[in-house]
Amino acid sequence: MATDVVAQLADSLAKTGVEDGELSYKGQGRKLDDAKSVEEIVKEIQDYEGLQALRLEGNTVGVAAAQAIAKALENKSEFKCCYWSDMFTGRLRSEIPPALNSLGDALMLAGAKLTVLDLSDNAFGPDGVKGIERLLKSTACYTLQELRLNNCGMGIGGGKILAAALTQCHKKSSAEGSPLSLKLFVAGRNRLENDGATALAQAFQLMGSLEEVHMPQNGINHSGVTALATAMQHNPNLRILNLNDNTFSEKGAIAMAQALTHLRSIQVINFGDCLVRPAGAIAIAKTVSEGLPILKELNLSFGEITEEAALAVAQAVEDKDQLEKLDLNGNCLGEDGCKALKDALEGINKADLLGSLSDDEGEPEDDDEDEDEDEEEDDDDDDEEEVEEEEDVEEEEEEEEESNKLSTPASGTRPPDVSSFLSFPSPDKLLRLGAKRALLIEQQVDVTDAAKTAEAFLKIASVYKEENNDVKNAVLDSIDALLKKAFSTPSFQGYSFVSSLLVLLGLLKSEDKVKPVLVVPGHLQALEHVVRQDYFPRENVAVLEAFMSRNNKGLDSCCNARNNLQSTLQRVRSES
Repeated sequence: MATDVVAQLADSLAKTGVEDGELSYKGQGRKLDDAKSVEEIVKEIQDYEGLQALRLEGNTVGVAAAQAIAKALENKSEFKCCYWSDMFTGRLRSEIPPALNSLGDALMLAGAKLTVLDLSDNAFGPDGVKGIERLLKSTACYTLQELRLNNCGMGIGGGKILAAALTQCHKKSSAEGSPLSLKLFVAGRNRLENDGATALAQAFQLMGSLEEVHMPQNGINHSGVTALATAMQHNPNLRILNLNDNTFSEKGAIAMAQALTHLRSIQVINFGDCLVRPAGAIAIAKTVSEGLPILKELNLSFGEITEEAALAVAQAVEDKDQLEKLDLNGNCLGEDGCKALKDALEGINKADLLGSLSDDEGEPEDDDEDEDEDEEEDDDDDDEEEVEEEEDVEEEEEEEEESNKLSTPASGTRPPDVSSFLSFPSPDKLLRLGAKRALLIEQQVDVTDAAKTAEAFLKIASVYKEENNDVKNAVLDSIDALLKKAFSTPSFQGYSFVSSLLVLLGLLKSEDKVKPVLVVPGHLQALEHVVRQDYFPRENVAVLEAFMSRNNKGLDSCCNARNNLQSTLQRVRSES
């Protein structure tokens, strides 16, 4: 009997991953539809004295299940941390707000004092933000330090709702003598655009407590960047600023350079793929040379920077003793410019800090920059007109997707560039390749090389978005075209492709010490599509199924996608 009790306890601990003050069901892929399905979780929450954190990542939670969990949280006054990313996969958009409202109301009733709220990768849109609006305005969030909303599809409307809630929280908490002092804000891949970013900038300026800001891939142009720059000046403890893959242009870059003069604690600046251009890069270089004493990383890659500007950046980092990484890849230096940059850094003993320059785009044509600037201004005007026409949340979501198409045509700020997409994939870059994207990618990738084909497949799949039909279809069309060509090529080795894929996914060790990619759900969702296609050899299905069934920590964050892939593999194998 005692042995059975010990075994049950060990099994329970293994399932829940109990740590000090924390219950974890992370990555278990549970489908929690109703109260009965969460009876075990509810009991463990109720029995846990001093519960401070609950991890539900990688499960799928319905309204009734959320209400039952919420009921169990109502007396957990010591609760602090909500790790609730990726917990609504497969749920209707309408289910998410009531589920979040129930959980939030319970924390408010408990008198919880939150420090961490992580709802990343839930794709809940503006309605989802409404689901946490009441919680964010409440006393439960007066103590909030980390807010993670990466890849939630908030859009402009969601960004405005979030900004208003944070502003209200700060005002109310300040009136009670304990102002909201948010330290970490993460909201990449949310289609915030200028209006959403500007609204959040006002909230950031009010708080003045931020230490890390991550807002990559949000379609923000120079007006939104300028608003963020103004806000950052009022956050003197800022250490990390990541605005990768937004469009600064010279105006935004110069405004951000001026803001950086106020940020002596900054350690990491990521303005990669932000089109800072030569004047912007020179302005940033001037700020770096005159301040930023503890700078560790500077990323100005893919910004149409020329040789002169790159050399100015090199000179600026000469006395930065703590610098660890300088990224100037994908700019317009030309062969001579790349050599001059390397020589300049060699002369100040910092050549080892420079990243690869393998994607340099060569010296620019004289007229390209002026033409791009004019087109960018036109794009800004189009964006503003479309935003003004939006009347409600549902229309807003549809028009934002249309706006993304219109504001980045094939002749826009940067011409379609398959190599740039494959180097730093993003949904926007894929869409900007236009209707012929599948053909362009097919032509770019050497399908006689199985390893390169596998690598290209994963890069395309990494931007897969189940909730965005335009991106989803673009990804699947591109993958189908690439792999149809590959598997129909006589010299293509299918087993080598699968082996390379398994190595890159971290499921198979490589003798060549190939570094696995960071696996995201899109990789497995795209692969699930591929194995159902006629072009994919059935003899490879069993191999994939065997490896997918193994325990691997690298897939923990993609439990739902992994489970779906395993089911599809089993079905395909049984049918063949």
